[in-house]
Amino acid sequence: MESIIIPLLPPAFMNVHIKTFGCSANLHDSEVVAGLLKEAGYVVADNPEEADILIISVCTVKGETKALKEIRKAKESFAEKRIVVAGCFTEKVRKNFSELEYIETNIITGIVDFLEKRKLDIKKTKINLPKIRKNPVISIVPISSGCKNKCSYCSVKLIKGELKSYPKEEILKEVKQSIGEGCKEIWITSQDNSVYGLDIYKKISLPALLKEIISLKGNFFVRIGMMNPDKTARMKKELAEVLKSDKVFKFIHIPVQSGSDRILKLMKRKYSVNNFISLVEYFREEIPGITISTDIIVGFPTETENEFNESIKLIKKIKPDVLNISRFMKREGTEAARLKQIPGGIIKSRSRTMTKVFNSIALNKNREWIGWKGSVLIDEKGKNNTSVGRNIYYRPVIINKKLHPGKIANVKIFSATGCDLRAF
Repeated sequence: MESIIIPLLPPAFMNVHIKTFGCSANLHDSEVVAGLLKEAGYVVADNPEEADILIISVCTVKGETKALKEIRKAKESFAEKRIVVAGCFTEKVRKNFSELEYIETNIITGIVDFLEKRKLDIKKTKINLPKIRKNPVISIVPISSGCKNKCSYCSVKLIKGELKSYPKEEILKEVKQSIGEGCKEIWITSQDNSVYGLDIYKKISLPALLKEIISLKGNFFVRIGMMNPDKTARMKKELAEVLKSDKVFKFIHIPVQSGSDRILKLMKRKYSVNNFISLVEYFREEIPGITISTDIIVGFPTETENEFNESIKLIKKIKPDVLNISRFMKREGTEAARLKQIPGGIIKSRSRTMTKVFNSIALNKNREWIGWKGSVLIDEKGKNNTSVGRNIYYRPVIINKKLHPGKIANVKIFSATGCDLRAF
């Protein structure tokens, strides 16, 4: 009698849902994961209810609380599904959910082999790979992985390792392909863009790379991601020239983290408060109207009330256009975790005070744009038949009409909130 062989369920019948938290690099990783899975025959589901497998890409750079909450929620809601944790996670996350599966950020390109329990085929870089973009207008292009700094509070280096700059040729190939696929915003991203090329690829610097990118043919804009102040200061002239290009958003993200020199030393940040102020003043003089984004950590171990007030004083002085405020949370394995911690109630109070100060600054600065006329790149659909775009200064603009993402609209700003500009 002839035997009958029943085939195993192929990937084409497996649905995967991916939920992502954290920075643009984490979002890019998830886009690549989606692309690789689709290429292998999996179906990328929009809703977790439709999925056989859930991939939760977490971020623990600002602490594990949110990551643990999201994993717990997924485990309680979808106990019957296979759950895989990806992204930047720590041992604390593993210990809390030891029964789950984990794939580290540095080996994420082997996701198909991981799910099918084979030996992982890991790509050297995370670019020039299949991807499903969350926003088809925006291409996130990583230029390196890892970090050269040794900040006492940060777990990024513990998770991602030493700096590894990607070859210029591979980056340019990714950008060219993105432009050909209709992307209008190219986000240059990494853990710290300012250190690009300071490892084995010392033949090229960040400004030199950017000059080659903006020389490419096509209608697109480049957004330069986060750069630490010390390395940025060393190449400020070359960077300012790049920022003056019509293809580059007049936007710079340089995190200061504290307004106290003593705290900066404890953080192992390689600049002073005055160094930072000088850098901000330089870019504002060279590129009038430039959008300055910075970060502040409140409640760093041993931070006194006076030192917190120095941070408030700094924010009032430089009046940043964007401020990311983080409440200090200790990360296992970092030097700062071993210092005397500040009570959570005090940290929460300082965060609220800082937020109140900045909200006033942001509203006043945005009101200065009322009456401005110019072009805006539409990059997403808004609510209630509105559109959301960015002007050349990377200011978010909500337009009272429905426009197709990727289009350029000529607008006039008629009002502002602390978060955005309003136009018709």
